[in-house]
Amino acid sequence: MGFVLRWGFAFLLVAATWNPSPWSYLRWAQDGAQTQLPLVVFLGLLLFVAYVIYLRATLRSIGAFGMGLVLALVAALLWVLWDYGIVDLSDPDLSAWIGIVALSLVLGIGLSWSLVRRRLSGQADVDDVEE
Repeated sequence: MGFVLRWGFAFLLVAATWNPSPWSYLRWAQDGAQTQLPLVVFLGLLLFVAYVIYLRATLRSIGAFGMGLVLALVAALLWVLWDYGIVDLSDPDLSAWIGIVALSLVLGIGLSWSLVRRRLSGQADVDDVEE
């Protein structure tokens, strides 16, 4: 359940920043920048802080190589789904949502990896040891 929550928050973060629907921060910021600049800046900084937390945790736990590996696995899965005719990647909106899911999976796995590694190996990370 912990991974699902972490991935869900990562999905909300990426989808709230940009998605193909009219409901995203970037579209709202473009429309409201002239009239609501303080709110645009405040919410942009909140998103930035959330990205820093997620990216820092992901880079510390799986690193850039791990991020690339997760993206490669997602790409291979997409290739299989496309090859069997399950997914049609010609729809740009569907492709955008697939990209959002892929990026949120990288962030969710990165945030959860230390917990998974601890359960599998029984070893705690240095950051997890209590004083």
